[in-house]
Amino acid sequence: MEEASAANAISEDPRPAGQARGILPAEAIRRLVEIGKVITAGDLDKDQIQPASLDLRLGRKAYRVRASFLPGPDRLVRDRLGEIALHEISLTDGAVLETGCVYIVPLLEELRLPAHLAADANPKSSTGRLDIFTRVIADNAHSFDKIGAGYHGPLYLEISPRTFPILVRTGSRLSQIRFRHGVSILDDAETLALHETERLVDADRPNISGGISVSVDLTGQDGLIGYRAKHHTAVVDVDRRGGYEIDDFWEPIRVRPDRRAAGSLILDPDEFYILASKEAVHVPPTYAAEMVPFDPLVGEFRVHYAGFFDPGFGHAAAGGHGARAVLEVRSRDVPFIIEDGQIVGRLVYERLTEQPDALYGTDIGSHYQAQGLKLSKHFRAG
Repeated sequence: MEEASAANAISEDPRPAGQARGILPAEAIRRLVEIGKVITAGDLDKDQIQPASLDLRLGRKAYRVRASFLPGPDRLVRDRLGEIALHEISLTDGAVLETGCVYIVPLLEELRLPAHLAADANPKSSTGRLDIFTRVIADNAHSFDKIGAGYHGPLYLEISPRTFPILVRTGSRLSQIRFRHGVSILDDAETLALHETERLVDADRPNISGGISVSVDLTGQDGLIGYRAKHHTAVVDVDRRGGYEIDDFWEPIRVRPDRRAAGSLILDPDEFYILASKEAVHVPPTYAAEMVPFDPLVGEFRVHYAGFFDPGFGHAAAGGHGARAVLEVRSRDVPFIIEDGQIVGRLVYERLTEQPDALYGTDIGSHYQAQGLKLSKHFRAG
């Protein structure tokens, strides 16, 4: 049977016969908004819909809470807030969220999903590169960033700045959501077949096991291998592009002349690092990818808070040839030595229901297409 279009994917039929499984592209997301399956407060921002995701916007108030929480079955987030909120903060004119604190913000978007559509959320790239820990919470949820098929209700964002205090306001975008009909994640054999035709990473014989491996580059570009975040800095306005000097917030990490130490880096606990992958990464136009954020088999550290790669990332036709994955790295409880070329994560690929009209990159003016080692858009290029 011929597969239905993405528009049919969001019909009222809870069991759309013949519907392609996978992640919905931008055109289908627009249709969700048009027919009231995604309800927004006011008009969408011009660039709010990405090739395979929708940016989520902060609402008008934030609640400082004692601790992170999940509502659990048959519990509403607003009821839990009534029990544990310490105080309420208006975001209408902007407010500073302090490091080490946990905030819950109702979002401007709500969902009325049909029975065959589920959703997943994750931080935006710029959010991860500022070390802002965010997770979406839905009513009755027993896990973060997961919205079950057929969910009707509001969305909330948990925000915990880890390194820099941040200035946010109503409409600021820290997280994004993607919609999925069924599951179409590639298994290892399918990943290898796709790599052989599309070259997903620039390696002739990649390590493929639960995804395709990505390793860290510690040889550097012009002697620079990464950045370590400074403590006790000024506030970062999350909506201000190119407004900050790198040296005020970051300590550069350079290749060491000592041969015994060259090609390695000690990750100190509670420090935040920006590094880059050794491999260039490619996401073909009809696929999306997600990096496994923490694999206990490769070491006691977490890589990449913002793990979603849009269709067209690193795609040559979209101006992305040679794009590296920027790695947001935080060590766990003990110092840990990583070596040049060490595997630090795996990319898992999933099909889209169809190719989006606009790809990640030149079509949407992305800040991170064709990137190498790169800080978030908030910092002036060195």
